[in-house]
Amino acid sequence: MTTTRHLTILTGASRGMGLAMARQLLTPDLQLLCISRRASDELNELAKKKGAALTQWTQDLADTGGAAARLQAWLETLDTKTLQSATLINNAGVIPRIGPLEDCPPEDLANALRVGLEAPMQLTAAFLRATGAWVEKGWRGPRKVLNISSGLGRNAMAAQAPYCAAKAGMDHFTRCSALDEARREHGARLVSLAPGVIDTDMQSQLRAGDPAAFPDRSRFVELQRQGQLTSPDDAATRVLAWLQRADFGTQPVADVRD
Repeated sequence: MTTTRHLTILTGASRGMGLAMARQLLTPDLQLLCISRRASDELNELAKKKGAALTQWTQDLADTGGAAARLQAWLETLDTKTLQSATLINNAGVIPRIGPLEDCPPEDLANALRVGLEAPMQLTAAFLRATGAWVEKGWRGPRKVLNISSGLGRNAMAAQAPYCAAKAGMDHFTRCSALDEARREHGARLVSLAPGVIDTDMQSQLRAGDPAAFPDRSRFVELQRQGQLTSPDDAATRVLAWLQRADFGTQPVADVRD
């Protein structure tokens, strides 16, 4: 008897909400591929305890073409008879030096846009190509892409041009690709989801910004002081619950707080 599983691919799984999502996704009925700069021994041990199928790649997502080619080649090797569904979660992102755009080193700016925008686009394209070929051969499992966006993609903030631009681009390419997939029979469903304000290393980085270069720093300090930050575990639960909504994809740009 063939064992069938749900396939999920998750980027940025080594820390923060990504790590929390990976922990929650480790179940016997799911096959999980994590793509991060480093592998997690914790996830390997947890997968063994839970009897979950886990693969971890150490991959620099700034190598966007290499990451996408690797993903597509891997997807093409899978036996679709063992898969009930396929999901890609683009979670990885980078905040470069906090300050006005002209103060951001060119290499940091390029890296933030590669990891935060180009990589999700390349990985989504590879995922849609490979799984679209499955559909052409008769596979009928649901296909989903969940892009982890941010309120900063929808609201401008001083000293955050690279990150805001990457997330705004993520929102808009999700809208465009959702329109493309809606024209196809058995097309994939896509959502760019803002997960709320989460207590992660990224928040620590923002609170540590130079007040002279980052006029909104006090806002992030107050969010922590007033206990308004969501824990990575709670945020992961809310994001993964969104994936299971019956109306997933009908609103391609969304916020968990809606």
